[in-house]
Formats: sequence, structure tokens, C-alpha cells
Amino acid sequence: MNYSIKKTIIWVTLFAIAMGFLESSVVVYLRELYYKEGFTFPLKTIPPFIGKVEFYRELATIIMLVGIGIVAGKTKLQRFAYFVLAFAIWDIFYYVFLYFCLGWPQSLVTWDILFLIPVPWVGPVWAPCLLSLLMIIGSVFVIIRTGEDKKFRIDPVYWWMLISGAFICIVSFMWDYLVFTYNNHGSWSVFSQNDMFSEIKSYVPQKFNYMLFLTGFLPMLASVYLSLFKPFRK
Repeated sequence: MNYSIKKTIIWVTLFAIAMGFLESSVVVYLRELYYKEGFTFPLKTIPPFIGKVEFYRELATIIMLVGIGIVAGKTKLQRFAYFVLAFAIWDIFYYVFLYFCLGWPQSLVTWDILFLIPVPWVGPVWAPCLLSLLMIIGSVFVIIRTGEDKKFRIDPVYWWMLISGAFICIVSFMWDYLVFTYNNHGSWSVFSQNDMFSEIKSYVPQKFNYMLFLTGFLPMLASVYLSLFKPFRK
């Protein structure tokens, strides 16, 4: 790994860690306002204005992560890899800082609301952390390979495995919410005049769809191995 790439990886990592703290600090404030007794399901309703601010804050977070990827990379593939690296580190350190600030999550099986776009994602903490570890491994190898060979490409079959696997994992996070809201008359959106989470004020997650998650995760794991690790073997 040349010095330029190593320096860029370090700075992208520091940026993502700082974003992780920024994200966790916002959650600290929100929990002080809405969950003084500790965060638990069912979720408390949030006024529409605050809900919309929170929705667009998460959108802004993604734009910032995409932006650092575009600035850091030199090719389309490398830019995407830096985005993935920043996203994964941000996600892991978000939980690290929450643990240091609030003693939460209590364990890797603790349930969390992971994201709000396009609808709330819910799942145990270990699931996004596992995905983030895979993303870090894969993105670092892509960054190194594209630094050594600008013509390096990921096989289209492996791209399909990554994209379809990621989509299935995302659906697994939204599964409980979608099933619950389907049976209980619709869901909140950024255009709604109702309080945020008003449609799931009695919702308590019962069972994460492990099989659906693994159906998405395993093709992603295979793709990372086949497209990145195998070429290094003699």
C-alpha cells in the first residue's frame, strides 16, 4: 500500500469516527428528551416537525458519507469503496460512543431502530455491525487493488451478488415494521401531519428475520471472498 492511499484511508477513518460521535451525540440529546428512563420499545411519538428534521438529518448523513467517498477516491470504484468504508466505520463507532456515553446497547442482541429511510429499519445491534465488518474488509481491499491497478474491476456476477444481498438484508431490517404497519393501517412518512411513530406506538419487536438476513448476507460474504481474497492466492 502506497503512502498516499494509507494517508487517505487514515483520514477517511478519522472522519467517519468523528461522524460516529456526532451521530451518537444527537441520539444522546434525543434520549434525554424522550427516553429519560432508558431506551425501550414501543417507541414514543415525536412531533411532526422534529420527525421531519430527524428524517432529513439522516439523509444529510448519507450525503456527507457519499461526499467523502467522492473526494477521497480517484476512480468510480475507489470512490464507492471509500464511501462504503466511511459508512461502515461510522456505523460501528456510533454504537461504540453510545456505549461509552449511555452504557447502551447492553449487548449485541439489543434491539435498535437502525434507520428511517424510506421507513424505519429495526434489528439487533449485531446485524448492522456484522455487515459493517464485511464492508470494511471488502472496501479496504478494493481501495488497495484500485491503487495498484486502476483497471481493476469487480466481476459483474459478484456485483449482482453484492447488490441483491444488500437489498435482501435491508428488507430483513424493515420486515417487522412493514408487516406490523400493513396489519395496522399504514405507516408514517415525511409528508405526514401525524406524530412520528404514532402508527407503531404499541409495536414491540418480537423476532428478527434471521433467515432473510442470512439469505442476503451469505451472497455478499461469498462475493467479497471470490472477488477480493481469491485473486491474492497463488
